[in-house]
Amino acid sequence: MREYVIVTDSCCDFSQDLIRDLDLTVIPLSVQLGEDRFRNCPDEAPESHVFYTRLSRGEPAQTSAPNVEEFKDCFLPFLRQGKDVLYLGFSSGLSGTYHNGAMAAEELQEEFPEAKVITVDTLCASMGQGLLVDLAVQEKRKGKDIEAVRDFVRETIPHLCHWFTVGDLSQLRRGGRLSAGKAIVGNLLNIKPVLHVDDQGHLVPMESAKGRKKSIEALLKHMEESAIAPQNQRIYISHGDCLDEARALAAMIQERLHVVSVTIGDVGPVIGAHSGLGTLALFFLGTQR
Repeated sequence: MREYVIVTDSCCDFSQDLIRDLDLTVIPLSVQLGEDRFRNCPDEAPESHVFYTRLSRGEPAQTSAPNVEEFKDCFLPFLRQGKDVLYLGFSSGLSGTYHNGAMAAEELQEEFPEAKVITVDTLCASMGQGLLVDLAVQEKRKGKDIEAVRDFVRETIPHLCHWFTVGDLSQLRRGGRLSAGKAIVGNLLNIKPVLHVDDQGHLVPMESAKGRKKSIEALLKHMEESAIAPQNQRIYISHGDCLDEARALAAMIQERLHVVSVTIGDVGPVIGAHSGLGTLALFFLGTQR
């Protein structure tokens, strides 16, 4: 079996410690915040609280995907070492990132016909993407070859549940994911949307809750209703500068569902630029998304 590496992009929202522990290669997206441009990676992005403070003050944020050449530059060193590449990319329903990675893989496959350059559109985002990548790494560590891990990922995607809520509707409005009228009314009435990522990898509002507490309880409710053997799961929670609420949600999940572990991390600048301060997201495996 040829040696292979697992590559993902920075929309997995992994910390440097997780990237190192899972032996991942992560290609960064880029963010323009006000007049500052930086790559979305742990050693370049601003500290989470700083980023969300600037965002909540109204500084405009724009995100951009790595281009085809950047992906080729990432994949090439491994191919030259005789290794294969499995790229697990950010949802094509939310970004052109995966498309660029797939184009790079196609071009490199022609240049290295003896190699395998495999790409999978995860249809996932943030630490939902991260959870899927983590599970893929565990399969690799069991000795599975690249095709077996690819097949495992494809089979798991329909069960990777993303449920989240936001603290303020302004960023969803700025990103075009909510109308201005609904955002204004929602903020005035303290209505919090509960959203998920659907089977096509799109962000979809599912329901509304009156107040922050009920919106967070809704995340737990959806996990209780659909989680597959939660007592055997390691789950992920990501947050947009609301760590105390993330910890409170983790404690509720542990108390009610007795999961193996909960990993809490930041919603990074790329996702956070669209979801905003106070985003709280829960990721687990369920009977359906």
